[in-house]
Amino acid sequence: MNRRDLALLTAVANERCEIVPGSQPVMFVDGRRFCDADAARRLVRAGLVAQPGLGSGRWPARLTDAGAAELARARHPTARAS
Repeated sequence: MNRRDLALLTAVANERCEIVPGSQPVMFVDGRRFCDADAARRLVRAGLVAQPGLGSGRWPARLTDAGAAELARARHPTARAS
């Protein structure tokens, strides 16, 4: 997980992102296409960002439980799970 991945996860958590579903999902941040399409796709494939259901158009992006956990670990690297 690099800094760009963490920044994108943070933007998703802060409800600043939209996603266009598909086999190659496209992410938008603050209304603009995200510059690193591979990073966005990697986070979706890793199960950290939810892929919206069927349909077209932009949908609000949201973190999965795994994405929220990864973001929490990155924010507090010394915290350990009980």
